[in-house]
Amino acid sequence: MDTLIQQLINGMMLGSIYGLIALGYTMVYGILRIINFAHGDILMVGALTTLSGINLLSQWFPGMNLLVQLTLALMAAMVVCALLAMAVERFAYRRLRNAPRLAPLISGIGISVLLQTVAMLIWSRNPLMFPQILPMDPIEITAGSAEHPPAIITVTGIVTLAVTFLVMLGLWLLVEYSRLGRGMRAVAENPQVASLMGVSPNRIIILTFAIGGAFAALAGVMMASNYGSASFSMGFLPGIKAFTAAVLGGIGNIRGAMLGGILLGLIEALGAGYLGDLTGGAFSSNYQDILAFIVLILVLVFRPAGLLGERVAQRA
Repeated sequence: MDTLIQQLINGMMLGSIYGLIALGYTMVYGILRIINFAHGDILMVGALTTLSGINLLSQWFPGMNLLVQLTLALMAAMVVCALLAMAVERFAYRRLRNAPRLAPLISGIGISVLLQTVAMLIWSRNPLMFPQILPMDPIEITAGSAEHPPAIITVTGIVTLAVTFLVMLGLWLLVEYSRLGRGMRAVAENPQVASLMGVSPNRIIILTFAIGGAFAALAGVMMASNYGSASFSMGFLPGIKAFTAAVLGGIGNIRGAMLGGILLGLIEALGAGYLGDLTGGAFSSNYQDILAFIVLILVLVFRPAGLLGERVAQRA
C-alpha cells in the first residue's frame, strides 16, 4: 500500500505538469486545427529565462528573499514566453492557416530546432542547476514499515499540484464564462461567422498563443524546480508527452487535457514502479518513456478522438 500511494503521488505530480503543458496544445488545436510542436521549447525558454532572472536579481539585490526572486523572475519569463509564442504564431503559422496540414507541422518542427539552437548558444549545452527555493525535505504521508519505506511528498510537490490545478481551473472558467472565452469558442466554431459578429479572429488567435506561452513558462519552472536542473533540450520530450496527454484526453478539450495529463502521469509512475518489480528490475524508471508512446499508439488506433472526444464542431 505504501508503494501504491507513493506511485500515485509521483504520478499526480508528473501528470499535473503534463496537463499544464497540454493546455497549450489543446487551445491552439481547438482554434486553428494546428499542432504547435514548438510549444515544448517555449517551456524550455521559460525555465532558462527564469533561471537567468534569479541570477540577475541575486546579483543586483543580494538581500532579496529567494521566493520573491523566483516570483519576479517567473513573471518576467511568462511575459517573454507569451511574446515568443505570439512571434511564433506571426512568423511560423499565420500564413499557413489554410495550407495543407503538413506545412504547419514542418514549420513547427523547424521553429523547435531553431529555439533549441538559440538556447544552446545563449545558455550553453550543459545542464544548469536550478536553485531549490522551496524546501525539499520529505513529508511522510504513511507510517511505512521495516520492509517498505513510507510514502513521501515535498513542499515543492504540494505547491506544484496546487498551482497547476488552480491554473487549470482558472483557464476553464476563463473559456467558459468570459468574453475572451466566448470569442475563442466562436472562432473555433467558425472564424468567418465570428468575424461577422464583431469578433477579431487574429486577436483571439494571438491571445490564445500568448496564454499558452505563459502557461508553458510556468510548467517549465515547475519541471526545473522538481528536477533541480534546466537545459536547452529539456522541453522536447515533455512536449511530446504533453501532446500524448492532449490526444488521450481529447485534443481541443480543456478538461480532456487535464484528464489526459493526470492519466499519463499515473500510467508512467505505476508502470515504472510495478513493471520494474515484476521484471526483477529489468524495466526500470529509465524506460517509462516507452509507456507514453504505447499509450499514444493505442489511443490513435482505438479512440482517435480521445476519452472526452472533441467538443469543437467541424468548420463549414
